[in-house]
Amino acid sequence: MEGPQSFRRWNKRLHGRRNPFVAREGLPLLIVTLAVAILLIRYSDPWLALAPMAVFAILYLVFRDPQRSMSSVALGVVSPVDGEVIEAGSIEAGDMGLPALRVVIAVDSLGTYTARSPVEGIIKDLGSKAMWLQTDEGADVTLKFRGHRLGLAPRAFGRFGERLGQGQRCAYLRLTRIAEVQWPDNGKVSVEIGQTVRAGVDLIGAVPSPR
Repeated sequence: MEGPQSFRRWNKRLHGRRNPFVAREGLPLLIVTLAVAILLIRYSDPWLALAPMAVFAILYLVFRDPQRSMSSVALGVVSPVDGEVIEAGSIEAGDMGLPALRVVIAVDSLGTYTARSPVEGIIKDLGSKAMWLQTDEGADVTLKFRGHRLGLAPRAFGRFGERLGQGQRCAYLRLTRIAEVQWPDNGKVSVEIGQTVRAGVDLIGAVPSPR
């Protein structure tokens, strides 16, 4: 069991990744476009600054990463992204090779840029196709993405063996289209097709209770 010092280090890493406005990955682009606009206003025709300011506004919408807060829900599975549920139910063979529950979400392009961990647990694997998390109750949960725009695949910034909290930031989405979460089939799904969900806030289901 982790002691108080270990928990404080983990909590410090968690809070150190937060940004109150946009994802860190977007900061360089925002700074450059803002600098260009300022230079045009100061040394050239101010009307020319409208183009970089419009780009700045678009980039802000793309990279925005608002704070989300919710009380931790025991056994709960939260949505990893902002978007609309397009599939919800069970499948015969999931990522772990066993029957599983699955929720597929069409990602909102102007939603939060950073994906959130669907459960509290340990990162067991960071493969090219999915992030595998294992909860304290032993439930295996996978999070994966597909349909990358501009060939930019999501990028995880969690590490193998790292503990993630429920709803904690875990990856940059990079304009991906689809997010999928799977967990054991003896849990439950609590969303319906067509339902809108918010990353790190709305519950999409629950992992099974420990026996």
